[in-house]
Amino acid sequence: MTYSSGLAGGCEWMDTGSYPMWEQYRLKREHYIIGLMSGTSLDGTDAALVRILTDDSGALQKTDLVDFVCVPYSNELREVLIRLCSPETARVDELTAAHFGVSEWYAHSVRELIRSSGISSGQVDAISMHGQTVWHAPVASAFPGPVGESLPVVSTLQIGECAVVRERTGLPVIGNLRARDMAAGGEGAPLTPYADALMFCSPEEGRLVQNIGGIGNVTVLPSASSKEGISAFDTGPGNMVMDAIVREATGGRQHYDPNGSMAAQGKLDQELVELCLDDDYFKRLPPKSTGREMYGEAYAARLMEMAAVRSLSLEDTLATATCLTAETIVRAVKDFILPKVHISAMLACGGGTSNATLMEMIRQRLPEGIRLERTADYGIPDDAREAIGFALLGHEALMGRTNTLPAVTGAKHAVISGHLTL
Repeated sequence: MTYSSGLAGGCEWMDTGSYPMWEQYRLKREHYIIGLMSGTSLDGTDAALVRILTDDSGALQKTDLVDFVCVPYSNELREVLIRLCSPETARVDELTAAHFGVSEWYAHSVRELIRSSGISSGQVDAISMHGQTVWHAPVASAFPGPVGESLPVVSTLQIGECAVVRERTGLPVIGNLRARDMAAGGEGAPLTPYADALMFCSPEEGRLVQNIGGIGNVTVLPSASSKEGISAFDTGPGNMVMDAIVREATGGRQHYDPNGSMAAQGKLDQELVELCLDDDYFKRLPPKSTGREMYGEAYAARLMEMAAVRSLSLEDTLATATCLTAETIVRAVKDFILPKVHISAMLACGGGTSNATLMEMIRQRLPEGIRLERTADYGIPDDAREAIGFALLGHEALMGRTNTLPAVTGAKHAVISGHLTL
């Protein structure tokens, strides 16, 4: 699986100092990076081993996915993380333990990936680790300032201690990839559009990369796209609301609707969908991002209450929630993208692509002339795209290049994002 870069040159180089790793890494023409991703669906850890080739100037030339593994979370860990994602149930002692404990899962995923790929750990240059988001607050809230005045503060928290992964694997780890963009005035999300441009941009046609994880997010790649032409934002709930409804209705025995089969048996309530769409977030202009704090368990509970008042069955409620995700994705395209950019294809990825009911709802609603495809059709497994993306972000940071897009996140300027644990 091979792709060529469309984003060579024009990057800021940082002061490398005298630490030998910088020079050694940048002098190499072949790099192996492991990208680690655990998303808001709380389904498990994705690990991708990526081979990156650069030319003599350091510009990216080719990217190959060597191997990919997914390690599902246990029900016990998933329940812990669900509690930590809610202010009503989160405890600081459990949060602290999970910050270190989930790192053992990441280290295990790295070991499984290295075993599966057949390479030695000595061939791997570094791990680029996203961590597990438990809270994302891109809208500022008041916080006490150092001189007695209240300050507007944005924040985000991805748990997973890089030092644990470093100790367990013996490899350098880059983590905390969202923080510096937020410090520069951005929303810290989405971050993978930088990598999407490297993998999926086309000189002939405009494309969308629509990720459907716990949250849905879309990357806009105009034809012959450059960094300046790319945009992206969170469209709203992806699988998150559907999954929460299934968990609640089954008492935690089931965590999602396999293949959308339950929703397929129901009849959606379009009037309830329209009520849900009357939400300020869906009307906000990009750049924008959201998360579990807005569309998590509490939101799903409210939707279920409205469904009960309307005497909807579980299948009807799931059909309605599935339609909500499809509508938010397609309306975002119609409202915010098509007025500015001609689009020929939507490349879907993430866990939501396995939901046949959701995919068909999206297909039916997309404007004529836009193909619904999958990143797998372009050599990128649907569930591997984000892990590959974070591997590329880590590589760019190690090369000393900015790896964020201010037009996407709203930051004042591009930054080299990530903390390196040596």
